[in-house]
Formats: sequence, C-alpha cells, structure tokens
Amino acid sequence: MNVSTFALLAAVSALGVSSAYAKPAIGQPAPDFTVVDANGQSHSLADFKGKTVVLEWNNPECPFVKKHYGAGNMQKQQADATAKGVVWLSVNSSAPGKQGNLDGAGANAQLAKSGAKPTAYLLDADGKVGHAYGARTTPHMFVIDGQGMLQYMGAIDSVPSADSEDIPGATQYVTQALSEMGAGKAVSVSVSEPYGCSVKYGS
Repeated sequence: MNVSTFALLAAVSALGVSSAYAKPAIGQPAPDFTVVDANGQSHSLADFKGKTVVLEWNNPECPFVKKHYGAGNMQKQQADATAKGVVWLSVNSSAPGKQGNLDGAGANAQLAKSGAKPTAYLLDADGKVGHAYGARTTPHMFVIDGQGMLQYMGAIDSVPSADSEDIPGATQYVTQALSEMGAGKAVSVSVSEPYGCSVKYGS
C-alpha cells in the first residue's frame, strides 16, 4: 500500500467516525435510533414516519426536571401533544450507577408517581441515542416533523431556572414549535440554548 492510498483510507475512516457523531441540524434528517422502552418494547424513529415526534431527555432526580414535572408543565405538554397525534418520547440516558438511571420497573413506577404521559419512556443507558443527538441537559428537547426532519432543538422554555414560579411567564418553545408546525408555518424559534442538569453519560 502506497502512502497516498493509506492517506485516502485514513481520511475515509475518519469521515465515517465523524459522520456517526455528526451534530444534528435544523432542517436536516434527525438521527435514527432503535432502543427499548420501559416495557421492553423496541422503538425506532423510522417507526413514526408521518408523525411529529418530540424527544425529551429526562432524569427524574434533576432539579430542573422536577421543576417542570412538579408544576405539571411537562405532563400537560405531553397530554396536549399526544392528543393531537404527536409521538412524545422521554429518553433516559443516565448510565448505570449514575444519577437518574432507571430500569424498566423503576421507570414505570416513576411514570405512575409523576403522572407523566409520554408515548413511551426510552431506556438509553449506553447513551447511544443521547450522543447521536448531542443531548446535553435534562431536559433537552427535540422536535422532528413527519418527514423525519429536525425542526426544533434546545430548551423547553425561555427561562433557564429551577424555579417553577418562572413557568407562567416563560415562552414554551416546544408548544410554540408544535403549534406553528400544525398551522403549516415555519418554526419561529428553531434553536435555543438548553438548560438543566448535565446528562449523566457513562462515557
């Protein structure tokens, strides 16, 4: 193998690695995934083609997550969205031994306790889905249209605090994006800075 051939193969190899972890971008295809939920059922993004999908990164022990669940804000958004045919997937990327990690039984108990209403609660303990999306915080939100294109990513709302009293005065970015998409409009705020606890990846 000559030097130029080696260099070409190295470049192709590097491209493959970088593309596997390419950052998601608005208006581009959202990374596909296959992962099991709290009931052991497998879900892929491709399964929901034709439907709007919301991804919500979740860690029930995070104060910022408790803010939105304690006030009922997240549950209301879940219920309102799913009633309109939106698929809402809560994703837990906390690694074993890390804050917020849950097994199926623990996740179902947490759902019952909080009154959460996602379509499914996905267990991403190896962090593959989280890394594919570049999920950084809990919560970190993503909205994907029926063609599989990413339309929103960022915070759930416009006030980065752990105080539930801030919710009424905040712009609810996910609700706003879903409303605009439902009306056939462009999403007015498609990217925002996520806030919350860091996702507790294993690596």
